[in-house]
Amino acid sequence: MGLAERIAQRGDGVLLFSLTPPRSSTTPDDAQRIADVTLERLQSLDLDGLVLYDIDDESDRNPKERPFPYLPTMDPARFLADHLGGWERPVVVYRCVGKYDEESMERWLAEQDPGNVLSVFVGASTSGKQRALELPAAQKLRAEVNPKLQLGGVAIPERHSRSGSEHLRMVAKQEAGVSFFVTQVVYDVSAAKSMLSDYFYACVDAGIEPVPVIFTLSVCGSMKTVEFLEWLGVDVPRWLRNDLSHADDPLAVSLNQCQVTAAELGAFARRLGTPHGFNVESVSNRRREIEASVELASVLRG
Repeated sequence: MGLAERIAQRGDGVLLFSLTPPRSSTTPDDAQRIADVTLERLQSLDLDGLVLYDIDDESDRNPKERPFPYLPTMDPARFLADHLGGWERPVVVYRCVGKYDEESMERWLAEQDPGNVLSVFVGASTSGKQRALELPAAQKLRAEVNPKLQLGGVAIPERHSRSGSEHLRMVAKQEAGVSFFVTQVVYDVSAAKSMLSDYFYACVDAGIEPVPVIFTLSVCGSMKTVEFLEWLGVDVPRWLRNDLSHADDPLAVSLNQCQVTAAELGAFARRLGTPHGFNVESVSNRRREIEASVELASVLRG
């Protein structure tokens, strides 16, 4: 059973691995080399699919200095088409919809095979940000142009901790056609469990079935990576931040914590009866952190 069918049938246990495309300034030869090395790393993993992120400048959301400078990256759809021909499994392509006008989005949607490509639509980072296409308009376009393409939405536990209403956003997105959710990186397990619980009972109240919630996990090999996650809006609990900052090997501590997080979230989701899965990412381009991410994905599949 393919990823799209598992999502449509609210299947459990999905495992994804996410990548950020190379910088837009990367030459075609270098981009192909990066793709080849990446696919070789992932060859041994029994993944259900690959995630390709669409990176946008979010400096308007957070005025603090970005720990790693923002550098524009290749369009994930172009990276997939031009350099990932060797990947034979499904791909979830993120679309920061505000970057694309209606014509280009309509053309991309029409070209996609819904058996092999899924998408996650991401809205603007702030309400005041200039955008070519609004999220509701993009959702409507997908329903008109390629309704069989499985559409995902973003779920943010930290936003739920602050507002207490992320579950209502999730239900509204589901009613607009979203058939799965991918979370922001989870380090605050309690926040993720609260969001999942509220979402589950909101579905009960609305008389609808919950769709798969795919929790994103990411290893950290340095405090600078932790600071970058925090800049992105991820809440790292104080006790864990202390552990990482004082550890001789923060990467090992982080890897272990991701496994503990996965076990706790998995057990909680099963108790609720909510379909779930995991998405493993590395926000760093350091080799050790990438290899640890591959190790984490291998452990989760096992």
